[in-house]
Amino acid sequence: MDTILLNKSDVGSLIDLDKVQEAVEDGYRSFSSGKVVQPDFMNIVKPGTHTGFDFKGGLDLGGGFISIKSSSGGYPDNPKLGLPTGLNMVYLYEADTSALKCIMDGTWITGCRTAAAGAISVKYLARENADKIAMIGAGNQARRQLRAILRVRDIKEVYVWSYTKESVEQYCKEMSEETGLSIKACESAKEAVEQADIIVTTTRGRKGPVVKREWVKPGTHIAAIGSDMPDKQELDTDLFPGAKVVDDSIAFCLKNGETHHAVEEGVIPESAIYGEIGEILLGEKPGRENDEEITIFDTVGMAIQDNVMASAIYKQALEKGLGITFDFLK
Repeated sequence: MDTILLNKSDVGSLIDLDKVQEAVEDGYRSFSSGKVVQPDFMNIVKPGTHTGFDFKGGLDLGGGFISIKSSSGGYPDNPKLGLPTGLNMVYLYEADTSALKCIMDGTWITGCRTAAAGAISVKYLARENADKIAMIGAGNQARRQLRAILRVRDIKEVYVWSYTKESVEQYCKEMSEETGLSIKACESAKEAVEQADIIVTTTRGRKGPVVKREWVKPGTHIAAIGSDMPDKQELDTDLFPGAKVVDDSIAFCLKNGETHHAVEEGVIPESAIYGEIGEILLGEKPGRENDEEITIFDTVGMAIQDNVMASAIYKQALEKGLGITFDFLK
């Protein structure tokens, strides 16, 4: 039984952002068509810390693969050891045989599929003339979100705020040089949000809500990216009443995302959730219906996103002869 091992460089060489977006859209369609078996994810954390792992697994009935992704985070001393503060690995199994076909670094997969999710929400839920972004957070995911959104919208201005002034300045310098856009540092989240047609939140979500209802203009689209655990939050729950709320997975977002907080606090009933992004992609429900509605896309991340990307990367690696082949059964 041959298993291919792909390191971060191997995976990075096979990333095509347009194909990533296509794969994630297909994954959302499969999920909302009932073609995905996806249990709740498992989280293991050291008591009293944010240090630990989560595991997301699922079966793509159409693609024929089972995937499990391990994601660690919260290891601040790792850089002293030459390691990142968090690590990602993806394990890809053949559904018909259970054979482990590939083990690959998941750094690119996690970052790019998350960016694709935000861009897909902008494509289907933001106003056609939306051209000003408020980027709340200035880390790697904020960079990936901008790159992905530029593939689906003609953006003119970007307003950036984060908790760390230095990270904002670095983001503005790097991304303005990369994109040629007008990217402006803001002194507050309020300053950024009030000027935006599209709001993207990419903080770690550990310091509580950062986007408030009174700052948000009618017709704004919000892509809530950073809140993927029950104790994370980036949006004030008062944003939800009257908004069109679209989740990647309603079941998962009720447990872990921004939707979780709004429903748990009784701000909206579960019945007020408009639907899942896959239903919109399938044409079962319309996306944005007018230029005044506020739309919220809540994504906590799903195994099907990892699955479709990992299977595509595995097939490309086979074609190009990349990676190291290992036989576990010898």
